[in-house]
Amino acid sequence: MSETPMPGMAKPATPTPLLGPSVVVPGGVVVAPAVAAVAAATVPAATVNAAAAAASLASANPNGGSSTSVAAAASQAEPDMKGWLLKWTNYLKGYQKRWFVLSKGVLSYYRSKGTMMQCLRAPRSPTRLVVPTSSLPDSNSLSSNNALMKKHSKKLKKNQAEMAHTCRGTISLHGALIHTVDSCTFVISNGGTQTFHIKAANEVERQSWVTALELAKAKAIRAMESDEEEEDNTANTIPSEELNLVVRELTVRLENLKTCYDLITKHGAALQRALSELETGDDLANKTKIVSERATLFRISSNAMINACSDYLQTAQTQGHKWSKMLQHERDQKLHLEEMVEQLARQHSHLEQAATRHRPNAATSASDDEDNEFYDAQEEGGSVTQEDSSFILNIPVTTHHNHRRNSNDATGSSSEGEDGNSETQQVLVVAENLDNMDVTDRISVHSSQALTPTLANQSKVVRKRRTRVPDKPNYPLNLWSIIKNCIGKDLSKIPMPVNFNEPLSMLQRLTEDFEYSEILDKAAQAKDTCEQLAYVTAFTVSSYSTTSNRTGKPFNPLLGETYECDRTDDLGWRCINEQVSHHPPMAAQYCEGRGWRCWQEFTMTSKFRGKYIQIVPLGYAHVEFPATGNRYTWRKVTTTVHNIIVGKLWVDNHGDMEIFGERNAKGVKCHLKYLPYSYFTRDTQRRVKGVVMDSSNQVKWVVNGTWDSKIEIAPVTSTSGSTENPVYKTGNYKTAWTRRMPPPDSDRYYNFTLLACQLNEPEPGVAPTDSRLRPDQRLMEDGKWNESNQEKLRLEEGQRARRRQREAEAETAAAEGRPYPPYEPIWFGKEKEEGTDNLVHVYNGTYWDAKAKGDWSKCSTIF
Repeated sequence: MSETPMPGMAKPATPTPLLGPSVVVPGGVVVAPAVAAVAAATVPAATVNAAAAAASLASANPNGGSSTSVAAAASQAEPDMKGWLLKWTNYLKGYQKRWFVLSKGVLSYYRSKGTMMQCLRAPRSPTRLVVPTSSLPDSNSLSSNNALMKKHSKKLKKNQAEMAHTCRGTISLHGALIHTVDSCTFVISNGGTQTFHIKAANEVERQSWVTALELAKAKAIRAMESDEEEEDNTANTIPSEELNLVVRELTVRLENLKTCYDLITKHGAALQRALSELETGDDLANKTKIVSERATLFRISSNAMINACSDYLQTAQTQGHKWSKMLQHERDQKLHLEEMVEQLARQHSHLEQAATRHRPNAATSASDDEDNEFYDAQEEGGSVTQEDSSFILNIPVTTHHNHRRNSNDATGSSSEGEDGNSETQQVLVVAENLDNMDVTDRISVHSSQALTPTLANQSKVVRKRRTRVPDKPNYPLNLWSIIKNCIGKDLSKIPMPVNFNEPLSMLQRLTEDFEYSEILDKAAQAKDTCEQLAYVTAFTVSSYSTTSNRTGKPFNPLLGETYECDRTDDLGWRCINEQVSHHPPMAAQYCEGRGWRCWQEFTMTSKFRGKYIQIVPLGYAHVEFPATGNRYTWRKVTTTVHNIIVGKLWVDNHGDMEIFGERNAKGVKCHLKYLPYSYFTRDTQRRVKGVVMDSSNQVKWVVNGTWDSKIEIAPVTSTSGSTENPVYKTGNYKTAWTRRMPPPDSDRYYNFTLLACQLNEPEPGVAPTDSRLRPDQRLMEDGKWNESNQEKLRLEEGQRARRRQREAEAETAAAEGRPYPPYEPIWFGKEKEEGTDNLVHVYNGTYWDAKAKGDWSKCSTIF
């Protein structure tokens, strides 16, 4: 077997007969240690010394790499870019000088340049130190040398301990966002875990770093995609045609080996007979000639046998690496499947035991155990009873200022910042007797569902819209053949067929958040800030109502794709959405209604684990009421899709949500808890409970209900108990939101609500990048799924081609020393978020004017 060089080492040259281990001397000449003395006559002394040193190194480590290998490793260790920059640390220290290193798609920073170089130079294997005999110490100096050696050893251990902690933070660029704040400042964020705020000395230095980071990001994306494609090709291309070709070729090689074996056996026996006859002594010359002929035939057969073995071995080695990867892939999938089956059996056993010992009056608590993941959820959500109206809630004890900073820390603050306060306060909410509730109060709130204006109140004719979409066709699909290669990958990077989709894009799904916009209309009329926040809270919960029976995946928008929804004539609001980033996927939205305006920058991280899909939103949503100057901000909770392999698909929303006020509502906040679905609890399933607090952290309103049915709110009438564990008594509950159920036959068309059926309805005058014009989505809605899959692949390949073109242009610009502007959305621009250093996409206010003029010249062709 030929020796394979390690990564980072130079490939060995063609073997050359030498007297000893080979050495590379200056000039690239390969010599042997024995020849080094000959070179001394013609080569200068410095060169001879270098050659001798190289020979000594080769003799000390004959199996190691040559100095060419060392040079190659050193050159590969060189970073793409490095230098001093100022990095934001915290409010006390501000910007601090740090040494930044960009290498292999990862940006790292250190406190000093020296520590970074120590890390790069730290030996990876023991190093031999050869000391000439003449320089060895005598016996009188051994004690002093021992003391020096001990001191040096302690210092070395201390340096090694420091080296392990010198890197202060790293950020991977393959999914990072790079924003330019001003002439010297730029921000790098990967959307979920790290954010670096960096300041350069001048604009030229800032542009150099930004260009280098963009190029490194493009290379990292290409490397990641090539690795995934190689892995997919290894797992998918072997089993059918290629495997048959390889087996056929190996069969031919084996037949050649058998033929050669028969020839060797035949000619070997003939040679043995000739040698036996040679010993008889008669006609010696003729028999010698026969023996020579038999030996020649035997030698030819042996050479043929050697060549056939070499061909067989070469073919087997060529395919061996690919087969090993395929075998490892199948072994991993088998382990995943065995694990899931084992967990399913364990869950079934636990469920039987729990059902056996469960009693109606047994008080059990909610369980977050992962063993509950495969149970089928109940179809209908329960209503809030009087018993449910009293509950205990743990509230984090944080101030408003620290909350916003800590929220950013959780999703990408500096690694040098201090940890947030994790203390909690337990509050008890007790409801009054609901039998004495004022009926007129509840009726008046129920009537708020009809806040949408009628035709009689409109000055213009309301457009008649469709009430349903075509029925979903029933196409068979081998689920396991598709998902077995997707375990552990990001959901947004898996090329799923449209069989898993619904005929709406992610931009249209975001628009569904405003299906119950009348709650915001009611909030705009509220005089009390805490009551207004209670209605805003009900609005945030209402956006999850459709997830209880909608398990289809929306289409991933293309970069630059837009979606407008103008419902001012009947619902009183209009919104515009745009896909502003592709890596990571990010959408920006702006909506304006009656006395309110709402906007958000939506991005998420999603992982497919074989048993479930988990989606964690990362962006913030905002709503503002211009009449009062009140603004509220929140982040959505985690959504999990269960029973991917076994059982009926169902969705659960769980986690903590904090809605906090800004501007004139600063200090007011609501803490809301979405309880996870569990069979081992007496709580109502899909329960949501929370409290609204004023600027002095006093609870003023209580929020209670379920995210798939309704939300009720009630004011706090009295407070008792201690400061650490207060007890709040509420007044009468009133319904802030009640879900409008979809039509009875909606299961035939993706469980769409009335608004969802109208989102993809063709409409004249929209932008050429609008989701309604996306061909694969339209074909799927029309029931042509095979054609839709082909169009989907075409659109995705076109997007990849446009991205490669931008990367090539960026590399050309970098080579020419000129800046290359990154992709900029059309209808949204980057601005610094109020109260933080984060850059967010904000609506620039030009879309509706462009639509009125019919001017779509800024739009590119993406479909």
